[in-house]
Amino acid sequence: MMRTSLFYVLAAVIAATPFAEAQPHGKIAHVGILLPSAPDSSTDRVNLEAFLQGLHDLGWVEGHNIAFEYRWAENREDQYPALVAQLIGLKVDLLYTISTPAALVAKQATKTIPIVFPNSSDPVGTGLVASLARSGGNATGLSNMVSDLWPKRMELLKEAFPKLWRLAMIWNVSNPGMKLRAKETLAAAVPMGVTVQDRGVTDVDGLEKVFVTMTKERPDALLIMVDPFTRSHLKRILDFAVENRFPAIYEDRSFVEAGGLMSYGPSIAELFRRSAAYVDRILKGAKPADLPVEQPTKFELVINLKTAKQIGVTIPPNVLARADKVIK
Repeated sequence: MMRTSLFYVLAAVIAATPFAEAQPHGKIAHVGILLPSAPDSSTDRVNLEAFLQGLHDLGWVEGHNIAFEYRWAENREDQYPALVAQLIGLKVDLLYTISTPAALVAKQATKTIPIVFPNSSDPVGTGLVASLARSGGNATGLSNMVSDLWPKRMELLKEAFPKLWRLAMIWNVSNPGMKLRAKETLAAAVPMGVTVQDRGVTDVDGLEKVFVTMTKERPDALLIMVDPFTRSHLKRILDFAVENRFPAIYEDRSFVEAGGLMSYGPSIAELFRRSAAYVDRILKGAKPADLPVEQPTKFELVINLKTAKQIGVTIPPNVLARADKVIK
């Protein structure tokens, strides 16, 4: 798969701005970037731009001291082994993997090439790293997992809609990084006095079947966990929620900016920007095994009032006051 002109444009923009003096290297560093989506994914574009800008700020400029090889899985996890093999065959110095399943495939394929992940759901539970304090292998990076996020999301829903008590949780069962998140969400619901219906799916047919079930059972609100699968079906999920007037909360703002109601979670673009520091340190000689996995430090609540009006709900002033961004 060939890279698109988007990245040439981005590289030109970055190259035209001032940058820190590049670190001396005997050769150009080659980084293989494995993306779960298609080349035209707007969300991946935003996150990748944050990563590339982070590298640029650290003195890495494409064509000067670093080169990138891009591979897109086109939303098909079964493509990961072949794409990873391609990148390894190119003798890249580092693999940059933008999903937990991709990182796991990369780790199975090589024990020597460093792997950096910018946004893993559960790196310890999935076996990507030995511990957050010390990865212990050739993979390291950042985790978006914070144990109390789903309780906070449910609290926000309860504040906005005090009468809700039955929630439906949609998530990708085939992604091992999502399992701890789903388990913690189910456990957190009990003391809050709400019931969470587990609507895990593995493919688009399962998603449509879940939609049929929810249309009949009418939960009070939806919890949508975000990974490459749910992101690839973003429009279908958003359309379903609006058509059926279901309030829904998501894990990141991209869903709300596309028409979802609410999101609360870490700034994914910020995680990508921070991941550049891992690539920088490893290319300068640091061992991934010695680098701890970082967790999010910045969280944001985003609310879409256009969607609220569409589905006929009102967001209370006290919830709106807490929002980092309100789409009107």
